[in-house]
Amino acid sequence: MDRRLFASLLVLAPFLAQPVLADDAKFVSFIENTLWPRMKAQGVSRKLFDAAFAGITEPDPVVLRLAENQPEFTSTTSDYLAKAVTPARISTGKQKNEDEDKLLAAIEAKYGVDHYILLGIWGMESNFGKDKGKMSVFRSLATLAYSGSRKEYGNAQLLAAFKILKSGIVKPENFTGSWAAAMGHTQFIPSSYVSYAVDWTGDGKRDIWNSKEDALASTANYLAKAGWKADRPWGWEVILPQGFNMALIGRSKWRTVAEWQKLGIKRADGAKFGSLNADAFVMVPQGVAGPRFLVTRNFLAIMDYNLSHSYALAVGHLADRIRGKGAFQASWPEVNYDLSFKQRVELQRRLNALGFETGGSDGRFGARTYEAIIAYQKKAGLPLNGTPSAALLQHMQKNS
Repeated sequence: MDRRLFASLLVLAPFLAQPVLADDAKFVSFIENTLWPRMKAQGVSRKLFDAAFAGITEPDPVVLRLAENQPEFTSTTSDYLAKAVTPARISTGKQKNEDEDKLLAAIEAKYGVDHYILLGIWGMESNFGKDKGKMSVFRSLATLAYSGSRKEYGNAQLLAAFKILKSGIVKPENFTGSWAAAMGHTQFIPSSYVSYAVDWTGDGKRDIWNSKEDALASTANYLAKAGWKADRPWGWEVILPQGFNMALIGRSKWRTVAEWQKLGIKRADGAKFGSLNADAFVMVPQGVAGPRFLVTRNFLAIMDYNLSHSYALAVGHLADRIRGKGAFQASWPEVNYDLSFKQRVELQRRLNALGFETGGSDGRFGARTYEAIIAYQKKAGLPLNGTPSAALLQHMQKNS
């Protein structure tokens, strides 16, 4: 149904057998009276705007639910890895590596990005092209712009989505993706498509939806521009020496791999480090009692693709498993701390207020929170165990 016709029918609602819901009316009004002026001011034509929103008359409840519950931000790293790096995904990745060997080698040669990392992202994002998403990009973005905590994101991506639609590469009815408008084989959001998508096949189209070639090359281009260096991996699982100074954990403690090696850090698999001149930092994604990692700036390039330590670790690990390497050596610890959800949030807020950045105050503990706790403990003269606890919170309440 034409959206303007739908709006006019609202006047007749009292006389219809099934009146329009109030929420629908508000959403239609939002599209017409808020989104249209914004897009018009950016040069979007009325014809293109109407084509994009044809038939869209209510927000998508699935989008609203998922926007506040992303697994890479809500589950522990170990839980996330168990679901992301599966035997089936590793096996499929190995087969894809064989099937697409010439393509992957050519892309790696051009962009300098490890093709196993491309396989890791492809597997993580769409299960190697099987799950590219069937949700309307414009409905998803309008929903995000309309309600919830991602309004700024929704508005910004809408403008990029109109640029894509205007190019003619995809029609409105086929303009589909995930709940967050991530699209194609490697799930580019609209702004990433505009900035980084490339035409690898040379057919005049940057088709990340139907061309795995374009999608994989676009991802390599993205990572290259995000700072990926061909002379180093994303990182390694490591063993810290007895008596290691835990205050050296965290992204503010960059040292070369050679310097870390001199401090006694070793690879968990017993192999020798390469890339001795590469900068790296020690990361503990599930606390100091769990697996420890030495990660390079390539890890941050993956995080540029998705701002989650769990996601970046999963991509790196999946890539390594496809390459033929083994599972992580150390066991993942339980994280049943003696803190209520309210106390977890308060702990993070207090750390942030004191200048120890946790990456947010949502009650979810990840690498940044553990780093912040260690930094606070160092400043306060407490044992550097990196453990969030009621006792630690009480100490902060008394001394801050």
